[in-house]
Amino acid sequence: MVPDNNNTAVRLHVRVTPRAGRNEVTGFSDGVLNIRIAAPPHKGKANQELIAYLSRVLDISKSSLRLLKGHTSHRKVIAVDGLTEPEIIRRISA
Repeated sequence: MVPDNNNTAVRLHVRVTPRAGRNEVTGFSDGVLNIRIAAPPHKGKANQELIAYLSRVLDISKSSLRLLKGHTSHRKVIAVDGLTEPEIIRRISA
C-alpha cells in the first residue's frame, strides 16, 4: 500500500482470483492483498463484485473505492479514499 498522489487516498495492491466458491480475503503476501471473488471475470462482473466486497469489508461507500489499474488483470491497484493505511489493515484483519 502506498499513498496516492493527492495524499487523500491509499493505493491498495490486490491480486484477485475470480470464480471462487465465495468472496474472501486470503491474506497479505509481499504487500499485495489476496482476495477470492465468486463472480466470473466477464464484462467487469468480478471488478464490480470486488469493489462491493471491499466496500463491505472496509465499511466504506463504494464511491470511496476506485479501480486505477488492472481492469482485465488479476493484479489490480485500488485507490481507497478516507482511510489511512493502518486503518485499512485493521479493518481487513478484523
